[in-house]
Amino acid sequence: MGASLNPVNSSIIATALVAIAAALHLPVGDTAILISCLYLTSALAQPAAGRLAEEFGPRRVFIAGIVLVFTAGIVGSLAHSLAALIVARVLIGAGTSAGYPAAMLLIRRRAEQAGHEAPPRGVLGGLSITGAATVAVGPALGGLLVAWAGWRSAFWINIPVAALTLILVLTGIARDPDPVRPGSPRALASRIDLLGMLGFGGSLAALMIFLSALPHLDRPALVAALVLAAALVGWELRAAHPFLDVRLLVSNGALTRTYLRNGLTLMGTYVILYGLTQWLQVARGLSAYQAGLALMPMGVLTAVTARVVSRRTGVRLPLIACAVLLLVGAVAVLFIGSGTPMAAVICVSAVFGLTSGAGTVANQTVLYQEAPAATLGTASGLLRTFGYLGAIASAAITGTAFHSSVNDSGLHLIAWVLVVISALVLVLTVLDRRLAEADRRHAKSPRTGGARNPTQCTATATTESTESTERRSADMTTGTHTTATIDPARTALLLMDFQPVTLGAVPDSEGVLARAGEALAWARAHGTQVVFVRVALAAADAAAVPAHNKTFSQVAAAGYLTDGTAATAVHESLAIRDHDLTVRKIRVGAFASDTDLRAELRARNVDTLVLAGISTSGVVLTTLRQAADEDYRLFVLADATADPDPEVHQVLMEKVFPRQAEIVATADLVALSRAEEPTARH
Repeated sequence: MGASLNPVNSSIIATALVAIAAALHLPVGDTAILISCLYLTSALAQPAAGRLAEEFGPRRVFIAGIVLVFTAGIVGSLAHSLAALIVARVLIGAGTSAGYPAAMLLIRRRAEQAGHEAPPRGVLGGLSITGAATVAVGPALGGLLVAWAGWRSAFWINIPVAALTLILVLTGIARDPDPVRPGSPRALASRIDLLGMLGFGGSLAALMIFLSALPHLDRPALVAALVLAAALVGWELRAAHPFLDVRLLVSNGALTRTYLRNGLTLMGTYVILYGLTQWLQVARGLSAYQAGLALMPMGVLTAVTARVVSRRTGVRLPLIACAVLLLVGAVAVLFIGSGTPMAAVICVSAVFGLTSGAGTVANQTVLYQEAPAATLGTASGLLRTFGYLGAIASAAITGTAFHSSVNDSGLHLIAWVLVVISALVLVLTVLDRRLAEADRRHAKSPRTGGARNPTQCTATATTESTESTERRSADMTTGTHTTATIDPARTALLLMDFQPVTLGAVPDSEGVLARAGEALAWARAHGTQVVFVRVALAAADAAAVPAHNKTFSQVAAAGYLTDGTAATAVHESLAIRDHDLTVRKIRVGAFASDTDLRAELRARNVDTLVLAGISTSGVVLTTLRQAADEDYRLFVLADATADPDPEVHQVLMEKVFPRQAEIVATADLVALSRAEEPTARH
């Protein structure tokens, strides 16, 4: 329900625009600002909400958004001017934007609790169905409400829906496990990249002003949009925690193409949604309710198509079908006129229902596959942001086509624009080889399929966990068979505590060190980021260790881990190069260091970690737990890791680590990365 609030508010307003214009004595074209302001707000707020959900917890952000929607419903219901309605729509955009990215994070959390590497396709499909169907059903629902209770109903409907959603969240979703630690205002602003958010919002606002002025060319607004966009890119390339991860968009072509494909597809869908609705009311003389009812088949087919696509294991064929149908529908609109039978008009609109259902589900699935796990909230928000950019453009197209009057020629102008859009989507999809590769990779995954009830999920997860543990128990020296693959370009090899002070405490230290060298050679050959982690205490660090810290108090007092000594340096056989990342840690885990390791990995678009180190029960165990909570994909090199107690090493490798990581041997790295090499080069 929370994730559907934004789509339903996007579409329900369509049938109310004519009534609002009449009530406020405005031209119909002026009410397009009610569409654009929601999309402008949502375009900024969606990824911002995703970032805040990653920072403060998805449930907290989800609830805050619902409260804003409830408030917006009250403001809109009492409004008597266009300005007040704009305020209500901005509040709706901000509040509803929390729903989707927070929902994606909550789904990921639930999937992990159920023992899944990824949610069952039916779960993601259900979220897509809700969003896609409400977009198309919105006009029919809006038409019914406007005809029954007036245009204000398009706003007050949010009050009961938000109230019910809030009750369901408070009673049905567990609290966020981590406490809120905002830190100083400056640190918080850096973590959420406040300046990046403001720059992004400013560039979008200037772009919206330029588009709203069309067909008049507002050059100052265009220049402002370009200048702010350039400044934003420059800032984000230097930001420690970029709001708009430019490096990720450049390096992860599959994700960027998904954003573009989704934005263009929704642009085409919204052009028809808004343009055809206004044309039916003005040119054909239908009431708001009749216009909404005429688009009901579009909504039904959206839901049905989304359901069918969500049950498929592949995404390339649905996306190609989506592009072809979009082109077919665009050409069909060229032959629609005031004298066209309503049955034909309804059939043409239904084609766009097929497009909306297939495109929304497939693009969301590709996003989940391609986005880094640690930034899924922000990535999910950006998917919606690109959709809203398409919607803003669609509002500008509709406003331009119907600038003087709503007639057949304006509708045909919209159709020609739609032909161009659909052709771009088709080319972008057909030429995307990554989609076929993703289908092959997903087909090999052992955890696919439709939705299952919680009992089935738990039973299956238990069985799979047991089988996985049994396979790993077979041979902990050479690792275990795994169907996972490693993309070297998005992976970091963490070589941890390979220092004289630690090597002397484990058996076969020379063998472990030699295999660490083999892993390092693999990383060098495949362009994988190398991170050397060492434990060492400066004088201030040693003085700050409290007496009750059993691990560090004694060694700190004795000076065993003093920084700058040969004992705490990385072993000379593991040569450090300039582009390697060296981290000095002051506690057990690799993330407790003098370097913001999270920010460094994020800046390098790393979502997979390969761990090796000494000892298994120390740095490897702690780092694995921390990295798992950060949603990284994890691999542990069983033969490049050692512990002073071999039995402890065995138990951790067989019983504990497999729950959160793949246990492999150094020799497996070449085979695991071979399947991803063409993708990385592409």
